[in-house]
Amino acid sequence: MKRTEKKLWKKIVIGLIAGMISGLFTAGGGLILVPAFLYALKLEPKQARATSLFCILPMVIITSIFYGKNHLIDWKIGILCAIGGIIGGIVGAKFLNKVPEKYLKIAFTIFLIYAGINMLL
Repeated sequence: MKRTEKKLWKKIVIGLIAGMISGLFTAGGGLILVPAFLYALKLEPKQARATSLFCILPMVIITSIFYGKNHLIDWKIGILCAIGGIIGGIVGAKFLNKVPEKYLKIAFTIFLIYAGINMLL
């Protein structure tokens, strides 16, 4: 297998794993894609996060279709949170280039620890 084919398959496998985790646990973007982009594909941290967000959109749309068909979406909560998410996404994207990478890593690590502890409890 050629080197370019290996790189292509590596990217497809990363997407496959992220999609399955997203479909099962609704957590595939930041938890799977960002570390995979950083360590397996050697992207710069800000580029890894931005690429992850781009990849999340189709995963979320497809997963939402299946969840919607199974009547698992609370539309009122979803729409209100989506409005907040849009505003938060704009603010976060504007801050991305202004916050030093060191602080972004610390904040992301704290978030992951917090999320992990909450999942265990």
